[in-house]
Amino acid sequence: MTDAASHGQLMDDVYRYQRLFYDITRKHYLLGRDHLIAAMEVRPGERVLEVACGTGRNLAAIGRRYPGAELYGFDISEQMLISARRKLGTTARLGQGDACSFDPVAMFGQSGFDHIVFSYSLSMIPDWEAALAEALRHLAPGGRLHIVDFGDQAGLPMWFKRMLRAWLARFHVAPRDTLPDTLHGLAGAGRTARVTSLRRGYATYGCLRRDV
Repeated sequence: MTDAASHGQLMDDVYRYQRLFYDITRKHYLLGRDHLIAAMEVRPGERVLEVACGTGRNLAAIGRRYPGAELYGFDISEQMLISARRKLGTTARLGQGDACSFDPVAMFGQSGFDHIVFSYSLSMIPDWEAALAEALRHLAPGGRLHIVDFGDQAGLPMWFKRMLRAWLARFHVAPRDTLPDTLHGLAGAGRTARVTSLRRGYATYGCLRRDV
């Protein structure tokens, strides 16, 4: 079994039943998702892709806030896509794929996107830096990569940080403490980065823009 297939099976096992109550529970601790959506400023006709779209919660919210946006999403977990298809119907085009190596032309007949979103997904992708690099390959000129995920919790009590991370590890979630440095490192050569710490470091929001 390939690494991608193995990870896909793991995610199916994790979310086979969790997907049924995922949106209800995650709203209490996946903080900053609505901050990301509000900052996107999607214009009618622009193409939005969510990598690891899960149940489709974010794509549905993006569609409500930005009518006229073209919505696309994919996930490595077929179990999550069952929920996403039910939630989104025909309002978004969905596919199954690996964040580290995906072909949007084969999946959607689309070669570039104006906005690409990672929402609390990098912390679950083993080779998360490869996933960022792959997304950048599919970003259209002038497009923006939007990321929100767990931060380093530097402004929060140590006991809270330890408790949170021990609990997250049970679900194969690992906060990427070097995410801000990685995004700044990807800037330059026609790209600009903006990184913001949210809720005393609980979460990190980042935006990487391709200028040319």
